[in-house]
Amino acid sequence: MIRLFSACSFFRLPTAAFFILLTSLITTNLHSAELVDRVVAVVNDDVITMSEVDEEGRGFFKKITEQAPVAQQEEALRRAREEVLNNLIDKKLISQVAAKQNVSVSDEELQAAAEQMLINNKIDRATLDAQLAQMGMAYESYLGTLRNQILQSKLVNYEIRSKIIITDNMILDYYDTHYTKHVSQGGYYLMQMGFIWGRGSGTNGSVPAKYADKVDAKKRAERVRNLVLNGQDFRTLAQKFSDLPSAADGGDLGVFEEDEMAPYMRDAVLKLNPGEISEVIETPSGYQFFKLLSSQDGQIVVQASFESVKEEIRNKLYEEQLKSEFDLWVKKLKEDAYIKKL
Repeated sequence: MIRLFSACSFFRLPTAAFFILLTSLITTNLHSAELVDRVVAVVNDDVITMSEVDEEGRGFFKKITEQAPVAQQEEALRRAREEVLNNLIDKKLISQVAAKQNVSVSDEELQAAAEQMLINNKIDRATLDAQLAQMGMAYESYLGTLRNQILQSKLVNYEIRSKIIITDNMILDYYDTHYTKHVSQGGYYLMQMGFIWGRGSGTNGSVPAKYADKVDAKKRAERVRNLVLNGQDFRTLAQKFSDLPSAADGGDLGVFEEDEMAPYMRDAVLKLNPGEISEVIETPSGYQFFKLLSSQDGQIVVQASFESVKEEIRNKLYEEQLKSEFDLWVKKLKEDAYIKKL
């Protein structure tokens, strides 16, 4: 489930008498309808009831009761209810701000967004319904969540996005800090890709299956190495295909001294010139190959060209500034709102 951002309202604080009367009326109506419900939060001129919390968190609570140890269920459910209530408060605030600014989501927009979600996730409506059922959520509730997310996005566009500016100097400063490194004397700046066997058919223990799995790992290594030799970006390929933890950093291993290298790494790397790619080598758990970026004392190594990562950096800085500005905006909105949990 996607967690919603917080927002707030510009309404004036209701009087104490209003809340007493409102709570009394709600309680009276509930008793007359023979329902068990109560107000659990007041958000400016609106209230949130326990039944709303139960409906919103139905799938969440169901998962806890099915999976959490019995001794921990009570505390887990308490924390879950608190989280769900906070999400409902966020939703209520978003709706109030949107109403104040005459921002809305039409049924046509909602339907288009729902259809686009199916396309993006490559599923059909039946599959979505089945997934929602597993979470204990009805399709109507899903649409309500989606509507709120669209509403929130519109508010963010209106209040924050247009005010964010990312300059070329900001991008260049980030590039110099994160995409260039200094190689000390005797150091070898390396990039790596690895392809591990034993994750597929080889795990059943049979010798033929293990051999087939090993052959597959080597084929994958050779295929991706050829892509690198043909000019494709090492970092992008590592993130997509490498089985090693370094994949998250685009295969960037950083600087190694010769005596820090494993024997198989040393044999592959020492004979390389900067910019060259090693042969595919066998390791105790798979196959690897390396790229030597630099082995010269005092050299500044560029991990990627500025132009190739400029837009990536711009987007990253934009998202970071967006989050910072959003947090400040939310803080100010909440300071002006009346929010009370009962």
